[in-house]
Amino acid sequence: MLKVMSDMPDGILGIEGTGEVTADDYRQVLIPAVEQARAGGKKIRMLYYLPAEFKSFSGGAIWQDARVGTEHLLSFERVAVVTDVGWVGHSVNAFRWLIPASVKVFSAGELDDAKSWVVS
Repeated sequence: MLKVMSDMPDGILGIEGTGEVTADDYRQVLIPAVEQARAGGKKIRMLYYLPAEFKSFSGGAIWQDARVGTEHLLSFERVAVVTDVGWVGHSVNAFRWLIPASVKVFSAGELDDAKSWVVS
């Protein structure tokens, strides 16, 4: 499940994923949030938080993630990924060179640092 985080600094899109994240979560939560954030014409600064309650991405969610990344390739300025899920952090670090934005991985204990970094 994905939800928009309400406790984010102004101008920052925060998304939290728990349980299994599905393609419907992307279509109903993440894509509309990205499109709304982009409507102002500014590049998006986003924090993607996957706490201990996160379990997995469905195959459809992985496809939707790739689709969002392709369709909004130049829409992002900074992306902080906050997680203790090893494979997620390793995957982001392995592929961040493909993203024309600043991307940084933080541990779950560094959530406040991630918020400060994405704002700066």
